[in-house]
Amino acid sequence: MTSAENLQAFKRDGRIVVVGASLAGLRAAEALRTEGFTGSLTMIGDESGEPYDRPPLSKQVLTGWVPADGTTLPRRRDVDAEWLLGVPAGGLDLATNRVRLTDGREIPFDRVLISTGVRARPWFVESEAALEGVFVVRTREHAEGLQRALSAGPSRVLVIGAGFTGSEIASICRERDIPVTVAELAPAPLVGALGAMIGEVASDLQRAHGVDLRCGVKVTRLEGDAQGRFRRAHFDDGSTIDADVAVVALGGIRNTDWLTGSGLAAGPWGIACDTGCRALTLDGLVTDDVFAAGDVARCPNPVYEYRLISLEHWANAVEQAEIAAHNMVSGQADRWPHLSLPVFWSIQFGVNIKSVGVPTFADEVVVAQGSVADRRFVAAYGYQGRVTAAVSFNNAKWLDHYRQLIETAAPFPPPCPTPDQPADMKPVPVDFPGPQLLAQGATVVVTGHDPGERRVTAAQQHHR
Repeated sequence: MTSAENLQAFKRDGRIVVVGASLAGLRAAEALRTEGFTGSLTMIGDESGEPYDRPPLSKQVLTGWVPADGTTLPRRRDVDAEWLLGVPAGGLDLATNRVRLTDGREIPFDRVLISTGVRARPWFVESEAALEGVFVVRTREHAEGLQRALSAGPSRVLVIGAGFTGSEIASICRERDIPVTVAELAPAPLVGALGAMIGEVASDLQRAHGVDLRCGVKVTRLEGDAQGRFRRAHFDDGSTIDADVAVVALGGIRNTDWLTGSGLAAGPWGIACDTGCRALTLDGLVTDDVFAAGDVARCPNPVYEYRLISLEHWANAVEQAEIAAHNMVSGQADRWPHLSLPVFWSIQFGVNIKSVGVPTFADEVVVAQGSVADRRFVAAYGYQGRVTAAVSFNNAKWLDHYRQLIETAAPFPPPCPTPDQPADMKPVPVDFPGPQLLAQGATVVVTGHDPGERRVTAAQQHHR
């Protein structure tokens, strides 16, 4: 058979397994069918319900605008798949091309897409995490439980972690006139994702809306009453606060544990891939039948020196899913690269925050247009003299202009494109916290190659 005939036979009779039945998994399944794949398609997911949208959970669901079960992802087309839901994957065997489920079943595949995403980082003491009134927000059930707790009118809510999710939850509490304390280990909210200058703006924003913001402090203990209900939090500076609800918003953990021993380059930052979403082995070889997409994938981007970038962004999950699906059923000459710039948005305290590019890949930042005092501005980020990202506060219409600057490696600092030039156009160091804090709050993580991730096998074999 020629390679073209092989491909046609695969599209007709092949077996594709998608592990992770959320946004990336569903969009990939739809794209596979649109691309003409008529073979067997199996969807594996650890949650029992059908795929749903997660961004509304920390936005519309908690405000009560949308019920938790109203977040089901719309289907673009029928995917004609076998759905194995409520049973997580427990292992991947590349020697026999099988996915092992935690209930012992083994699902054979010709090609597999890994889109297992992230889970919420739990509170570090299990007995305290289990107290009534302690929440994380990642699943529909989490959001539903927290929405009920907020509707009950708590005396105070404690939010642990001031990244995007924690800040959005604090904002919703203030909208509902609920007293809220935010505890953040870093010097300010959002610093892990956007740096110190924006962190300062975010601090002012929270305090202006009545948030009791405590930065540079660590919550050491969550205390419950005799009935097992959360009542008090202890801080490392010796202080305490009384509250009825605690929301643990310490970022996510990428779901790669089940890939231990598989031979893939998978770890806490995700699964290393090439630009075509094909997974790499621990030895840096590209696999041809294992693909990854969404929050769990780490892809190189030429704009950022081909460093591996993992993103917890909605648009990125959709784009990667469609590219991975196309490449799974296409010949080498017809494959697509995933090269688009990340875009992210958040609404908090009445401000629409949007970004383009990778703010964590920067050494300087400057207010390029608008006014910080009016909370209507664009900050441009630069790395070694070129523009690498931009973040807007209530000024998103200019982001396409900055996208073009990033794509063309325009010099930093960029000239102001409008008459509203800021009085002080002086770049300042971007000032991100250390890796320990960065891991908790950032929605974009840029990592180089970790020497601890590789094992030397070829050399050992030659010496036997």
